Amino acid sequence: MVEWRSIPELVRWSARRYASTEAVVEGRTRISYGELGDRVERAAAACVAAGVEPGDRVGIWAPNSLDWIVSALGAVSAGAVLVPLNTRFKGGEAVDVLRRSGARLLFVTGTFLGTSYVASLRRALAEGGGVPGLEQVVVLSDDAPADFRTWKDFLAAGDGVGAAEVHARSAQLDGSMPSDIVFTSGTTGRSKGVVITHAQSLRAYEIWCDLAGLRQGDRYLIVNPFFHTFGYKAGVLACLMRGATMIPQPVFGVDTVLANIAAERVSVLPGPPTLHQSLLDHPARDAHDLSALRLVVTGAAVVPLQLVERLRGELGVETVLTAYGLSEASGIVTMCRRGDDPKVIAATSGRAIPGTEVRVAAPAGQPGEVLVRGFNVMRGYYEDAAATAEALTEDGWLHTGDVGVLDAAGNLRITDRIKDMFIVGGFNAYPAEIEQLLGVHPDVADVAVIGVPDPRLGEVGKAYVVRRAASVLTADDLIAWARREMANYKVPREVEFVPELPRNASGKVVKGELRGRG
Repeated sequence: MVEWRSIPELVRWSARRYASTEAVVEGRTRISYGELGDRVERAAAACVAAGVEPGDRVGIWAPNSLDWIVSALGAVSAGAVLVPLNTRFKGGEAVDVLRRSGARLLFVTGTFLGTSYVASLRRALAEGGGVPGLEQVVVLSDDAPADFRTWKDFLAAGDGVGAAEVHARSAQLDGSMPSDIVFTSGTTGRSKGVVITHAQSLRAYEIWCDLAGLRQGDRYLIVNPFFHTFGYKAGVLACLMRGATMIPQPVFGVDTVLANIAAERVSVLPGPPTLHQSLLDHPARDAHDLSALRLVVTGAAVVPLQLVERLRGELGVETVLTAYGLSEASGIVTMCRRGDDPKVIAATSGRAIPGTEVRVAAPAGQPGEVLVRGFNVMRGYYEDAAATAEALTEDGWLHTGDVGVLDAAGNLRITDRIKDMFIVGGFNAYPAEIEQLLGVHPDVADVAVIGVPDPRLGEVGKAYVVRRAASVLTADDLIAWARREMANYKVPREVEFVPELPRNASGKVVKGELRGRG
């Protein structure tokens, strides 16, 4: 195992080790690891010229792109703590995170998905009274309003900063220093900033690379958003470690995924189960050559049992692994191993990664809260001692808020979020378990279950269902089927068909939005 003390050391090492290997492909732009190293160094020099000091927070609000990779790694190489912002945020939400993190500099995209992020940001800054300490905003495009800077002008301003100064800056960093503050997705309340160090990130994703079998020559389509721990670290950092080629995709669209896999001979495609399910079910799938695809890593509370078998059988994917993680544990807690029985891979999220412990607060074989302890556990929530004390025990155990079951071999099966559980006539009902059962129905493409009030039983289940194309499945049909397949208290009393489920950019169903529909 190579020991990098910091992410900047990893960047420079990969630029030397994989100098001529293709690093990033973005449309017609193709750059090598040597060229990527040069670009990151130039961005770091620009950050130094802009007054960024070690420990300063630098935000980035942009979709997956080469500019994201360069600006983010440049900021970190200048000693900054990276604060990635969710691209689904509105201006006010972005300003809130910038204010709470104390960001000094922000990189922002120009227009994305038909929305001017610059206009949204300026409006929110004006209405919210600004962000104290935010000195510069750099627009990752050729145009910027007078009070912001273009990416080109920002880089040019760093031309007077020499390589020696940049290297001296990154040499000040050690593994114990924070590398990033990732704000949680906030599906259950206000987001909190998770502080993770350089050493934690590097150790966790060196392990991920080993367990997944990522290797030089792999071509990795990164659909998971970079603002999310997994997209950035199992994507960008993992590729730097192994010399794999990064193909960032800014928006998930199954047609684009299929086209990219075929055109770029993509071999690695991690992502949520919905991504792989939509790939398998696409009517034009057979028109694309997907034969290069060899590694899929997925994970969620619900991974349909048939998904693993279909990926292997229909697409010929050599390695399919499931995993479980959360931002508070560096994005990785458990993972299956290559060679595991397909049933283990389909039904569990694997075992604790090396250097960590996982336990469940319940008798053996029973569901309970999942607790994690080890090198991967966050240093705390940024400037939130109360929330940190609530999440971390004195002896280092992290309360994940997830419900799971451990089998005799230590494999973890996530059954739900504690806050999603509802009680039907005294019985604990776990939506994820019910969703997995309903997902077996041949006419169900996607499903989410919530608890709704019931005068007799207290709460009962309501299922939001996406039907497969051309299906004429009715609510009565599905409820009758469910009564044959599961215990009565688990059977949804109501079914509502929807064209799609509301998901955040991390792929998680936003249950709060479903509850708000009544």
